[in-house]
Amino acid sequence: MKYTVLTLFPEITDAFFANSIMAKAIKKGIIEYQAVNIREFATDKHKTCDDAPYGGGPGMLMLPEPLALAINSVLATKFPELSTSSHASLCASVSSVPPCEALPKPRVIYLSPSGKPFNQNLARELAKEQELILICGRYEGIDQRIIDLYVDDEISVGDYVLSSGEVAALAVIDATYRLVDNVICSESLEEESFAGGLLEYPQFTRPEEFDTIKVPEVLLSGHHEQIRLWRLEKRVEKTLRQRPDLIERGRKLGIFNDEINGILSRVGADHF
Repeated sequence: MKYTVLTLFPEITDAFFANSIMAKAIKKGIIEYQAVNIREFATDKHKTCDDAPYGGGPGMLMLPEPLALAINSVLATKFPELSTSSHASLCASVSSVPPCEALPKPRVIYLSPSGKPFNQNLARELAKEQELILICGRYEGIDQRIIDLYVDDEISVGDYVLSSGEVAALAVIDATYRLVDNVICSESLEEESFAGGLLEYPQFTRPEEFDTIKVPEVLLSGHHEQIRLWRLEKRVEKTLRQRPDLIERGRKLGIFNDEINGILSRVGADHF
């Protein structure tokens, strides 16, 4: 999997890729990363990347030309027919580049509060891609023509507005790269939140007693089947308490097995 991030502030995303599990995945060659600084494709001496929106209104909008040039620079490395010897000639070619549907290119994502909601199912879908190009907006966003010409998906990480598209891009990256084969142990993914339509069970580590609260005895028993049942029941209880919408959705889709449905009956799911 390769992540190509188009941004005005590459230092924000660079730090993420240089640390922790992500750094190990890059070292192993499982993950690739490229930051493209949009400002490098501005053609005036001030490297201007924004201007006032047509029709008036507050704030500034990212200019289409530098962003189109940045996107084309990425595509040109994969499709030589888009290559050029200068920014000027590439800029002249922007209007002739076909819409994204006609180009066999990586999946292009624009992070926007107007996009479709990002969730675990979408993360699994995106994790199957060979490359994601993520466009990080700033100010009031980007020119609609860039969206029409290049973007495959507008994605929102939540019902709130961020000043930084980089923060949203990193949320998408963090949720997807860990699902790529061999990045982390597959067993770690089997019972985490949203797997099978449930949230994750409570976790405990040393010491056995902390601030008068003891680790549940069943976790100290060494009885694997009892531990499994306890954890499953706690997953159901937690999901009912925190996200009853997930229980309702799971029942409608019929994704719960007889064991989970039995637990739901015992803990009184009908009262939620």
